[in-house]
Amino acid sequence: MSREPMGLRESKKQETRQLISDHATRLFIENGFESTTIAEIAAAARVAKKTVTNYFARKEDLAFDHQDEFVQGLARTVAGRSEGESALAALRREFLAAVGLHDPVIGFSGEVFARMIADSPTLVARLRDLHDQREEALAVLLATETGAAADDIVPRAAAAQLGAAHRVLFQRIQELTLDGRSDERIAETVTVSAHRVFGLLEGSLGDYAVK
Repeated sequence: MSREPMGLRESKKQETRQLISDHATRLFIENGFESTTIAEIAAAARVAKKTVTNYFARKEDLAFDHQDEFVQGLARTVAGRSEGESALAALRREFLAAVGLHDPVIGFSGEVFARMIADSPTLVARLRDLHDQREEALAVLLATETGAAADDIVPRAAAAQLGAAHRVLFQRIQELTLDGRSDERIAETVTVSAHRVFGLLEGSLGDYAVK
């Protein structure tokens, strides 16, 4: 019997993953994250409970389906910076571009979804953990890019400052979303905020990790 092409198998797996995620999000919004069970999600998606857990190791993963991109995003941006560009400049450029796209990875999630997160202590804690993981991934990348010694604290300190800038801006987007502002109004406000926040780091990190 001929084997199914890998591309088709992967496509079907992605479709199943997205189906489960979509139903989970709907149930979380309707019933609250804490009250929704994995069994209810499986039933809604018409898959086995084990299928849900095979695709999503933790219940929180069902709500944050962009988490891998979120955690690795800052490090990837710095790794792909242009010749002569600093880590700060690359991250500022990429963030402003994401604002223009109303990118959900930086916080543009819509009021209903933002409320779902804000109302769940579990999701708030998980989001904090993802911010921490993102900062750590950036620190590791900065250490490699600058050839820092294993005991050099500078990459960690730089990542903490750059990560904090993104964390504050993410929170600002969420606050404005919960206030009922449109994505266009949020983008206008956060663009100004981003220039101010990244500007605060220019003196200390403007020339750090220049490619």
